[in-house]
Amino acid sequence: MKTYNFCYETGSLPSIINFTLFEHEKNILVQIFCGQGKEVLKYVSDVILSHIPHAICLGTTTDGEIFGERITTLQTIISISIFEHTFIKTAYIQDEDSFQCGMQLASDLITPNTKLLILFSDGTRMNAEEFLKGVESYDPTIPICGGMAGDNGKFEQTYISSQNTILSEGVVGVSLNSDILRVATDYKFDWKPIGLEHTITKVQDNKVYLIDNIKAAEFYDKYLGSNFSQTEFPLILEKNGIIMARAVIGKHEDGSLSYSGNFKEGDKVRIGFGDAESLMKDPIEVLENLHSIDVETFFIFSCMARRRFMPFLIKLGIGSFSKTAATSGFFTYSEFYHQNGHNKLLNQTLTVVALSESGKSVPALRSTNKEESKKDTSYSKTIESLTHLIEQSARDYDEQSKRLEQQMNYSKNLLESHRQFLRYTVHEMNTPLSVIMSNIELHEMEFGKSVYLENIEVGIKSIFSMYDDLSYLVKKDHIHYLKQKIDLVDYVRSRIDFFAQVADKAKSMFLFETNHNKIYISFNETKLQRIIDNNLTNAIKYTFENEKIIVSLHKENDNCHFCVASHSRKIQKPEKIFEEFYREEKAQDGFGLGLNLVKRICKEENVKITLHSDETITSFSYQFKVDNA
Repeated sequence: MKTYNFCYETGSLPSIINFTLFEHEKNILVQIFCGQGKEVLKYVSDVILSHIPHAICLGTTTDGEIFGERITTLQTIISISIFEHTFIKTAYIQDEDSFQCGMQLASDLITPNTKLLILFSDGTRMNAEEFLKGVESYDPTIPICGGMAGDNGKFEQTYISSQNTILSEGVVGVSLNSDILRVATDYKFDWKPIGLEHTITKVQDNKVYLIDNIKAAEFYDKYLGSNFSQTEFPLILEKNGIIMARAVIGKHEDGSLSYSGNFKEGDKVRIGFGDAESLMKDPIEVLENLHSIDVETFFIFSCMARRRFMPFLIKLGIGSFSKTAATSGFFTYSEFYHQNGHNKLLNQTLTVVALSESGKSVPALRSTNKEESKKDTSYSKTIESLTHLIEQSARDYDEQSKRLEQQMNYSKNLLESHRQFLRYTVHEMNTPLSVIMSNIELHEMEFGKSVYLENIEVGIKSIFSMYDDLSYLVKKDHIHYLKQKIDLVDYVRSRIDFFAQVADKAKSMFLFETNHNKIYISFNETKLQRIIDNNLTNAIKYTFENEKIIVSLHKENDNCHFCVASHSRKIQKPEKIFEEFYREEKAQDGFGLGLNLVKRICKEENVKITLHSDETITSFSYQFKVDNA
């Protein structure tokens, strides 16, 4: 077999795919992983089937796409697999009874030599656990893969497709039927439970009403705050010896929550967090089942929470597969997996299926190359230490929570240990500080909101920006920073969101203005972040209390002006403000490196800087070239 992967964003699909390659092939499977919604899914399906009408075409909307070693969002990945000795069947079912959907779909797809079922369900209405039980009841021996469709984290409306048919609810699938096709599946679960054990006290299937006799929504408010991350902090339980996660997919007016899988009254659960040490491990080395065949194609179905939790780690893991074989897939709202005669609904997992029609001896799968491993080692110890710190903190809390009279002392000691840890390790750390950020969230979850933890979080965000500056200065002469197409509106908004809490603590707030919904530039993301972050953090430092920081993006012809304006003291020496180690106000923290670094980057990238400062307002403006391609 052979798989061709293509990435579509806009324009004509035939200009991207040479359909003549597939005209004379007999057994063709097309999978469409669409991050662009119903209309694009329909367009891509129609175009493909108009050129290769004999192909079997399966599609789903996503929360991110996997394209070789790349992770994309709001794009469409088309995977076309050519089989020599495998017959492909497809079917779809719409039925209010999820269990019946599973039974009927399995009946329509399974043959005496079925080797694999690839299944996609809608992501918000289907009770996927009941659906998988229905498939299992028909035949418990057939491996499955796939997952629930996504809609980029909105949890409003997902779509799936079979041939030209687009469904807003239901299930679609294909069976791969062959006497020689070899299939290997495996999964990687990198979430661990933390904190106290809780009890599901009122539930109906996947809709939880009470946890510890508290309304489910209020339970999350208590431990995670009102703006809790519904995917990154799932409930973890153990079923039949398997640790599983269940993420929230819906919140209801009565305070109940819908989950991706079912619970039973009396189930013991704990809140889960991402294990950074486990996430760092190369999946090629960990997933031993995949080493049993001469892999020709990988399909990956990974939880949306993994992409959102630590993107830089997830990218490292995904890249390992494409070094061995063609790789594609998508980020799901839940993953489908088969183990020991049972179909399982998983969350927070990386599930992988490897296929081969080759009869060759099995070569060793290639993991991350030595240079990448060497590079990772420089910060892996820090990540491991932080992970151990989280786990040990959880164990300590479990023990001490049994003695209520010691809780206050434990809380104070733990908080102080964190302060000491940050003081003594800050000079050694060169790993992204997102791990520490998650650490703070975990303590808020255990001990509740506190002014001290909020202050630490604000401080860490400032350190995060500073260390990004220092990291860039250290590496800039040794790394070639590649440009990419970036939506400046979306990117600036995301950085404003990141620093909003810091601004709030400084008694100021951001006001964002733009005259276009999307403005694309060709720029390196690392360099762009240095420009934006330094301007935002400087504005926070120097803006008068209770004054707004106005951040604006205005596109004019082929140029876009990024401007940060604030009410602050007049800059006395504007000619020196971009000099290294110069600070206008000595009382403010910092090394005076930020604006000097910004100036260097702007000079390298031909970005024009305009500075205006008087008694009423100070503004820094940057002119970028718009990418109209």
